[in-house]
Amino acid sequence: MTLAADLLAALGARGWTVAVAESLTGGLVAAAIVDVPGASASMRGGVVAYATDVKRDVLGVDAALLASAGAVDSAVAWQMAEGARRVLGADVGIATTGVAGPEPQDGKPVGTVCIAVVAPDGSAGATVLLEGDRAAIREAATAAALKLAISRVSSS
Repeated sequence: MTLAADLLAALGARGWTVAVAESLTGGLVAAAIVDVPGASASMRGGVVAYATDVKRDVLGVDAALLASAGAVDSAVAWQMAEGARRVLGADVGIATTGVAGPEPQDGKPVGTVCIAVVAPDGSAGATVLLEGDRAAIREAATAAALKLAISRVSSS
């Protein structure tokens, strides 16, 4: 099974739905999930919030937080995940934000990725430093987000 299939199985076991909010992954997490047959039973949708104002205006990320911390921050990822849950009416929100390169952003080096997963019974987050070119960082960030989501949804 793929990571996305594992996540969908874990969601199905709990009767939960999922939504994603993605920045640097640009829809890769959502695409991985919907590639699995039967994903519609759990997948509500996704928001590609690439621009900072979309994070603020669509997902409800705090403007003061964005101004002080920048878009690549664990608290921003958490608010993005919460926003995805709220906007798309899902039980679980998954969010990714980070720097795929080729240049640093907001003082964060290329490869910095913040991931958050918010579920009805708690949340999980991770900040990782990934290596490789832009495509490799985005793919690794997608895998890391799915793994964190599986872990969070599978824990009781």
